[in-house]
Amino acid sequence: SLSLSLSGLGWCWKKNCQPTMDKLKAGWFSEIGEMWPGQAMSLEIKEVLEDFRSEYQHIQVFDTKTYGKMLVLDGVIQCTERDEFSYQEMLAHVPMLSHPDPKHVLVVGGGDGGIVRELLKHECIEKITMCELDEQVVAVSKKHLPFMASHLEDEKVDLRFMDGCEFMDGRKNSFDVIITDSSDPVGPASTLFEPRFYERCFASLKSGGLLASQGECLWLHTDLIRNMLDFCQKIFPVADYAYTTIPTYPSGQIGFILCSKSADTDFRKPCRTLAVQDNLRYYNPAVHTAAFVLPQFANKLFEGVRKP
Repeated sequence: SLSLSLSGLGWCWKKNCQPTMDKLKAGWFSEIGEMWPGQAMSLEIKEVLEDFRSEYQHIQVFDTKTYGKMLVLDGVIQCTERDEFSYQEMLAHVPMLSHPDPKHVLVVGGGDGGIVRELLKHECIEKITMCELDEQVVAVSKKHLPFMASHLEDEKVDLRFMDGCEFMDGRKNSFDVIITDSSDPVGPASTLFEPRFYERCFASLKSGGLLASQGECLWLHTDLIRNMLDFCQKIFPVADYAYTTIPTYPSGQIGFILCSKSADTDFRKPCRTLAVQDNLRYYNPAVHTAAFVLPQFANKLFEGVRKP
């Protein structure tokens, strides 16, 4: 029952993390993490649907009062039914519509299936290879988040349960676009924020290939973002940063690191249109361009590593 299950609600398996239910009234989940000290996103919970530890992480699925189903990994919100589309659409369509003809895409992470759902809206796609380390994330997503994960069954999708870095080794010049849909740079996902991973991506991309990665929050992680832009500029001819708004991510905002093997790529202007664009809920060409307009404090902090 809910009363029994809530005793462990909000527990984070990371080092020095505290049980968060002690800090709020019973029936609430509070996201307390080391990457956003002193603040927390809290949601009222109707029901605990899953609460267990896989080989890699603590997995929870909740039915919330106002945001629908919610997937949480190691105490960190990954997606909710109400607002997931803003992240999925922007991380998928900004790079895809910056490439003239992407046919083969690699997705690293993304076990909830949301990025694959958006990629399949591009008629030019011939194959999507997805590497998800934790098979249990896919399993609970198929069970509780079918509006995202059911698309993983599509015949164009080659789903592999393995480390994305290992998969890329030996696969040179193979992909038109690589999308990294990762959790934050702690635990298993930490290697996806390091130069070596981006060097692997560069080698695995075809000529003119593009990379898009989860790029953290302007309000919380400017040092991390600047460092990533700095080393990406040394690996790729083009590196840029854009963002989207999403209520249930820390400070209501999340960014994307975008890189290209072609010096001619302009991420800020889509070079194609999407046939089903009118059916999207967040992305449009104006939002695409506006996503690269940063507040002045960010422009100053990124001087020398990103054009304003």
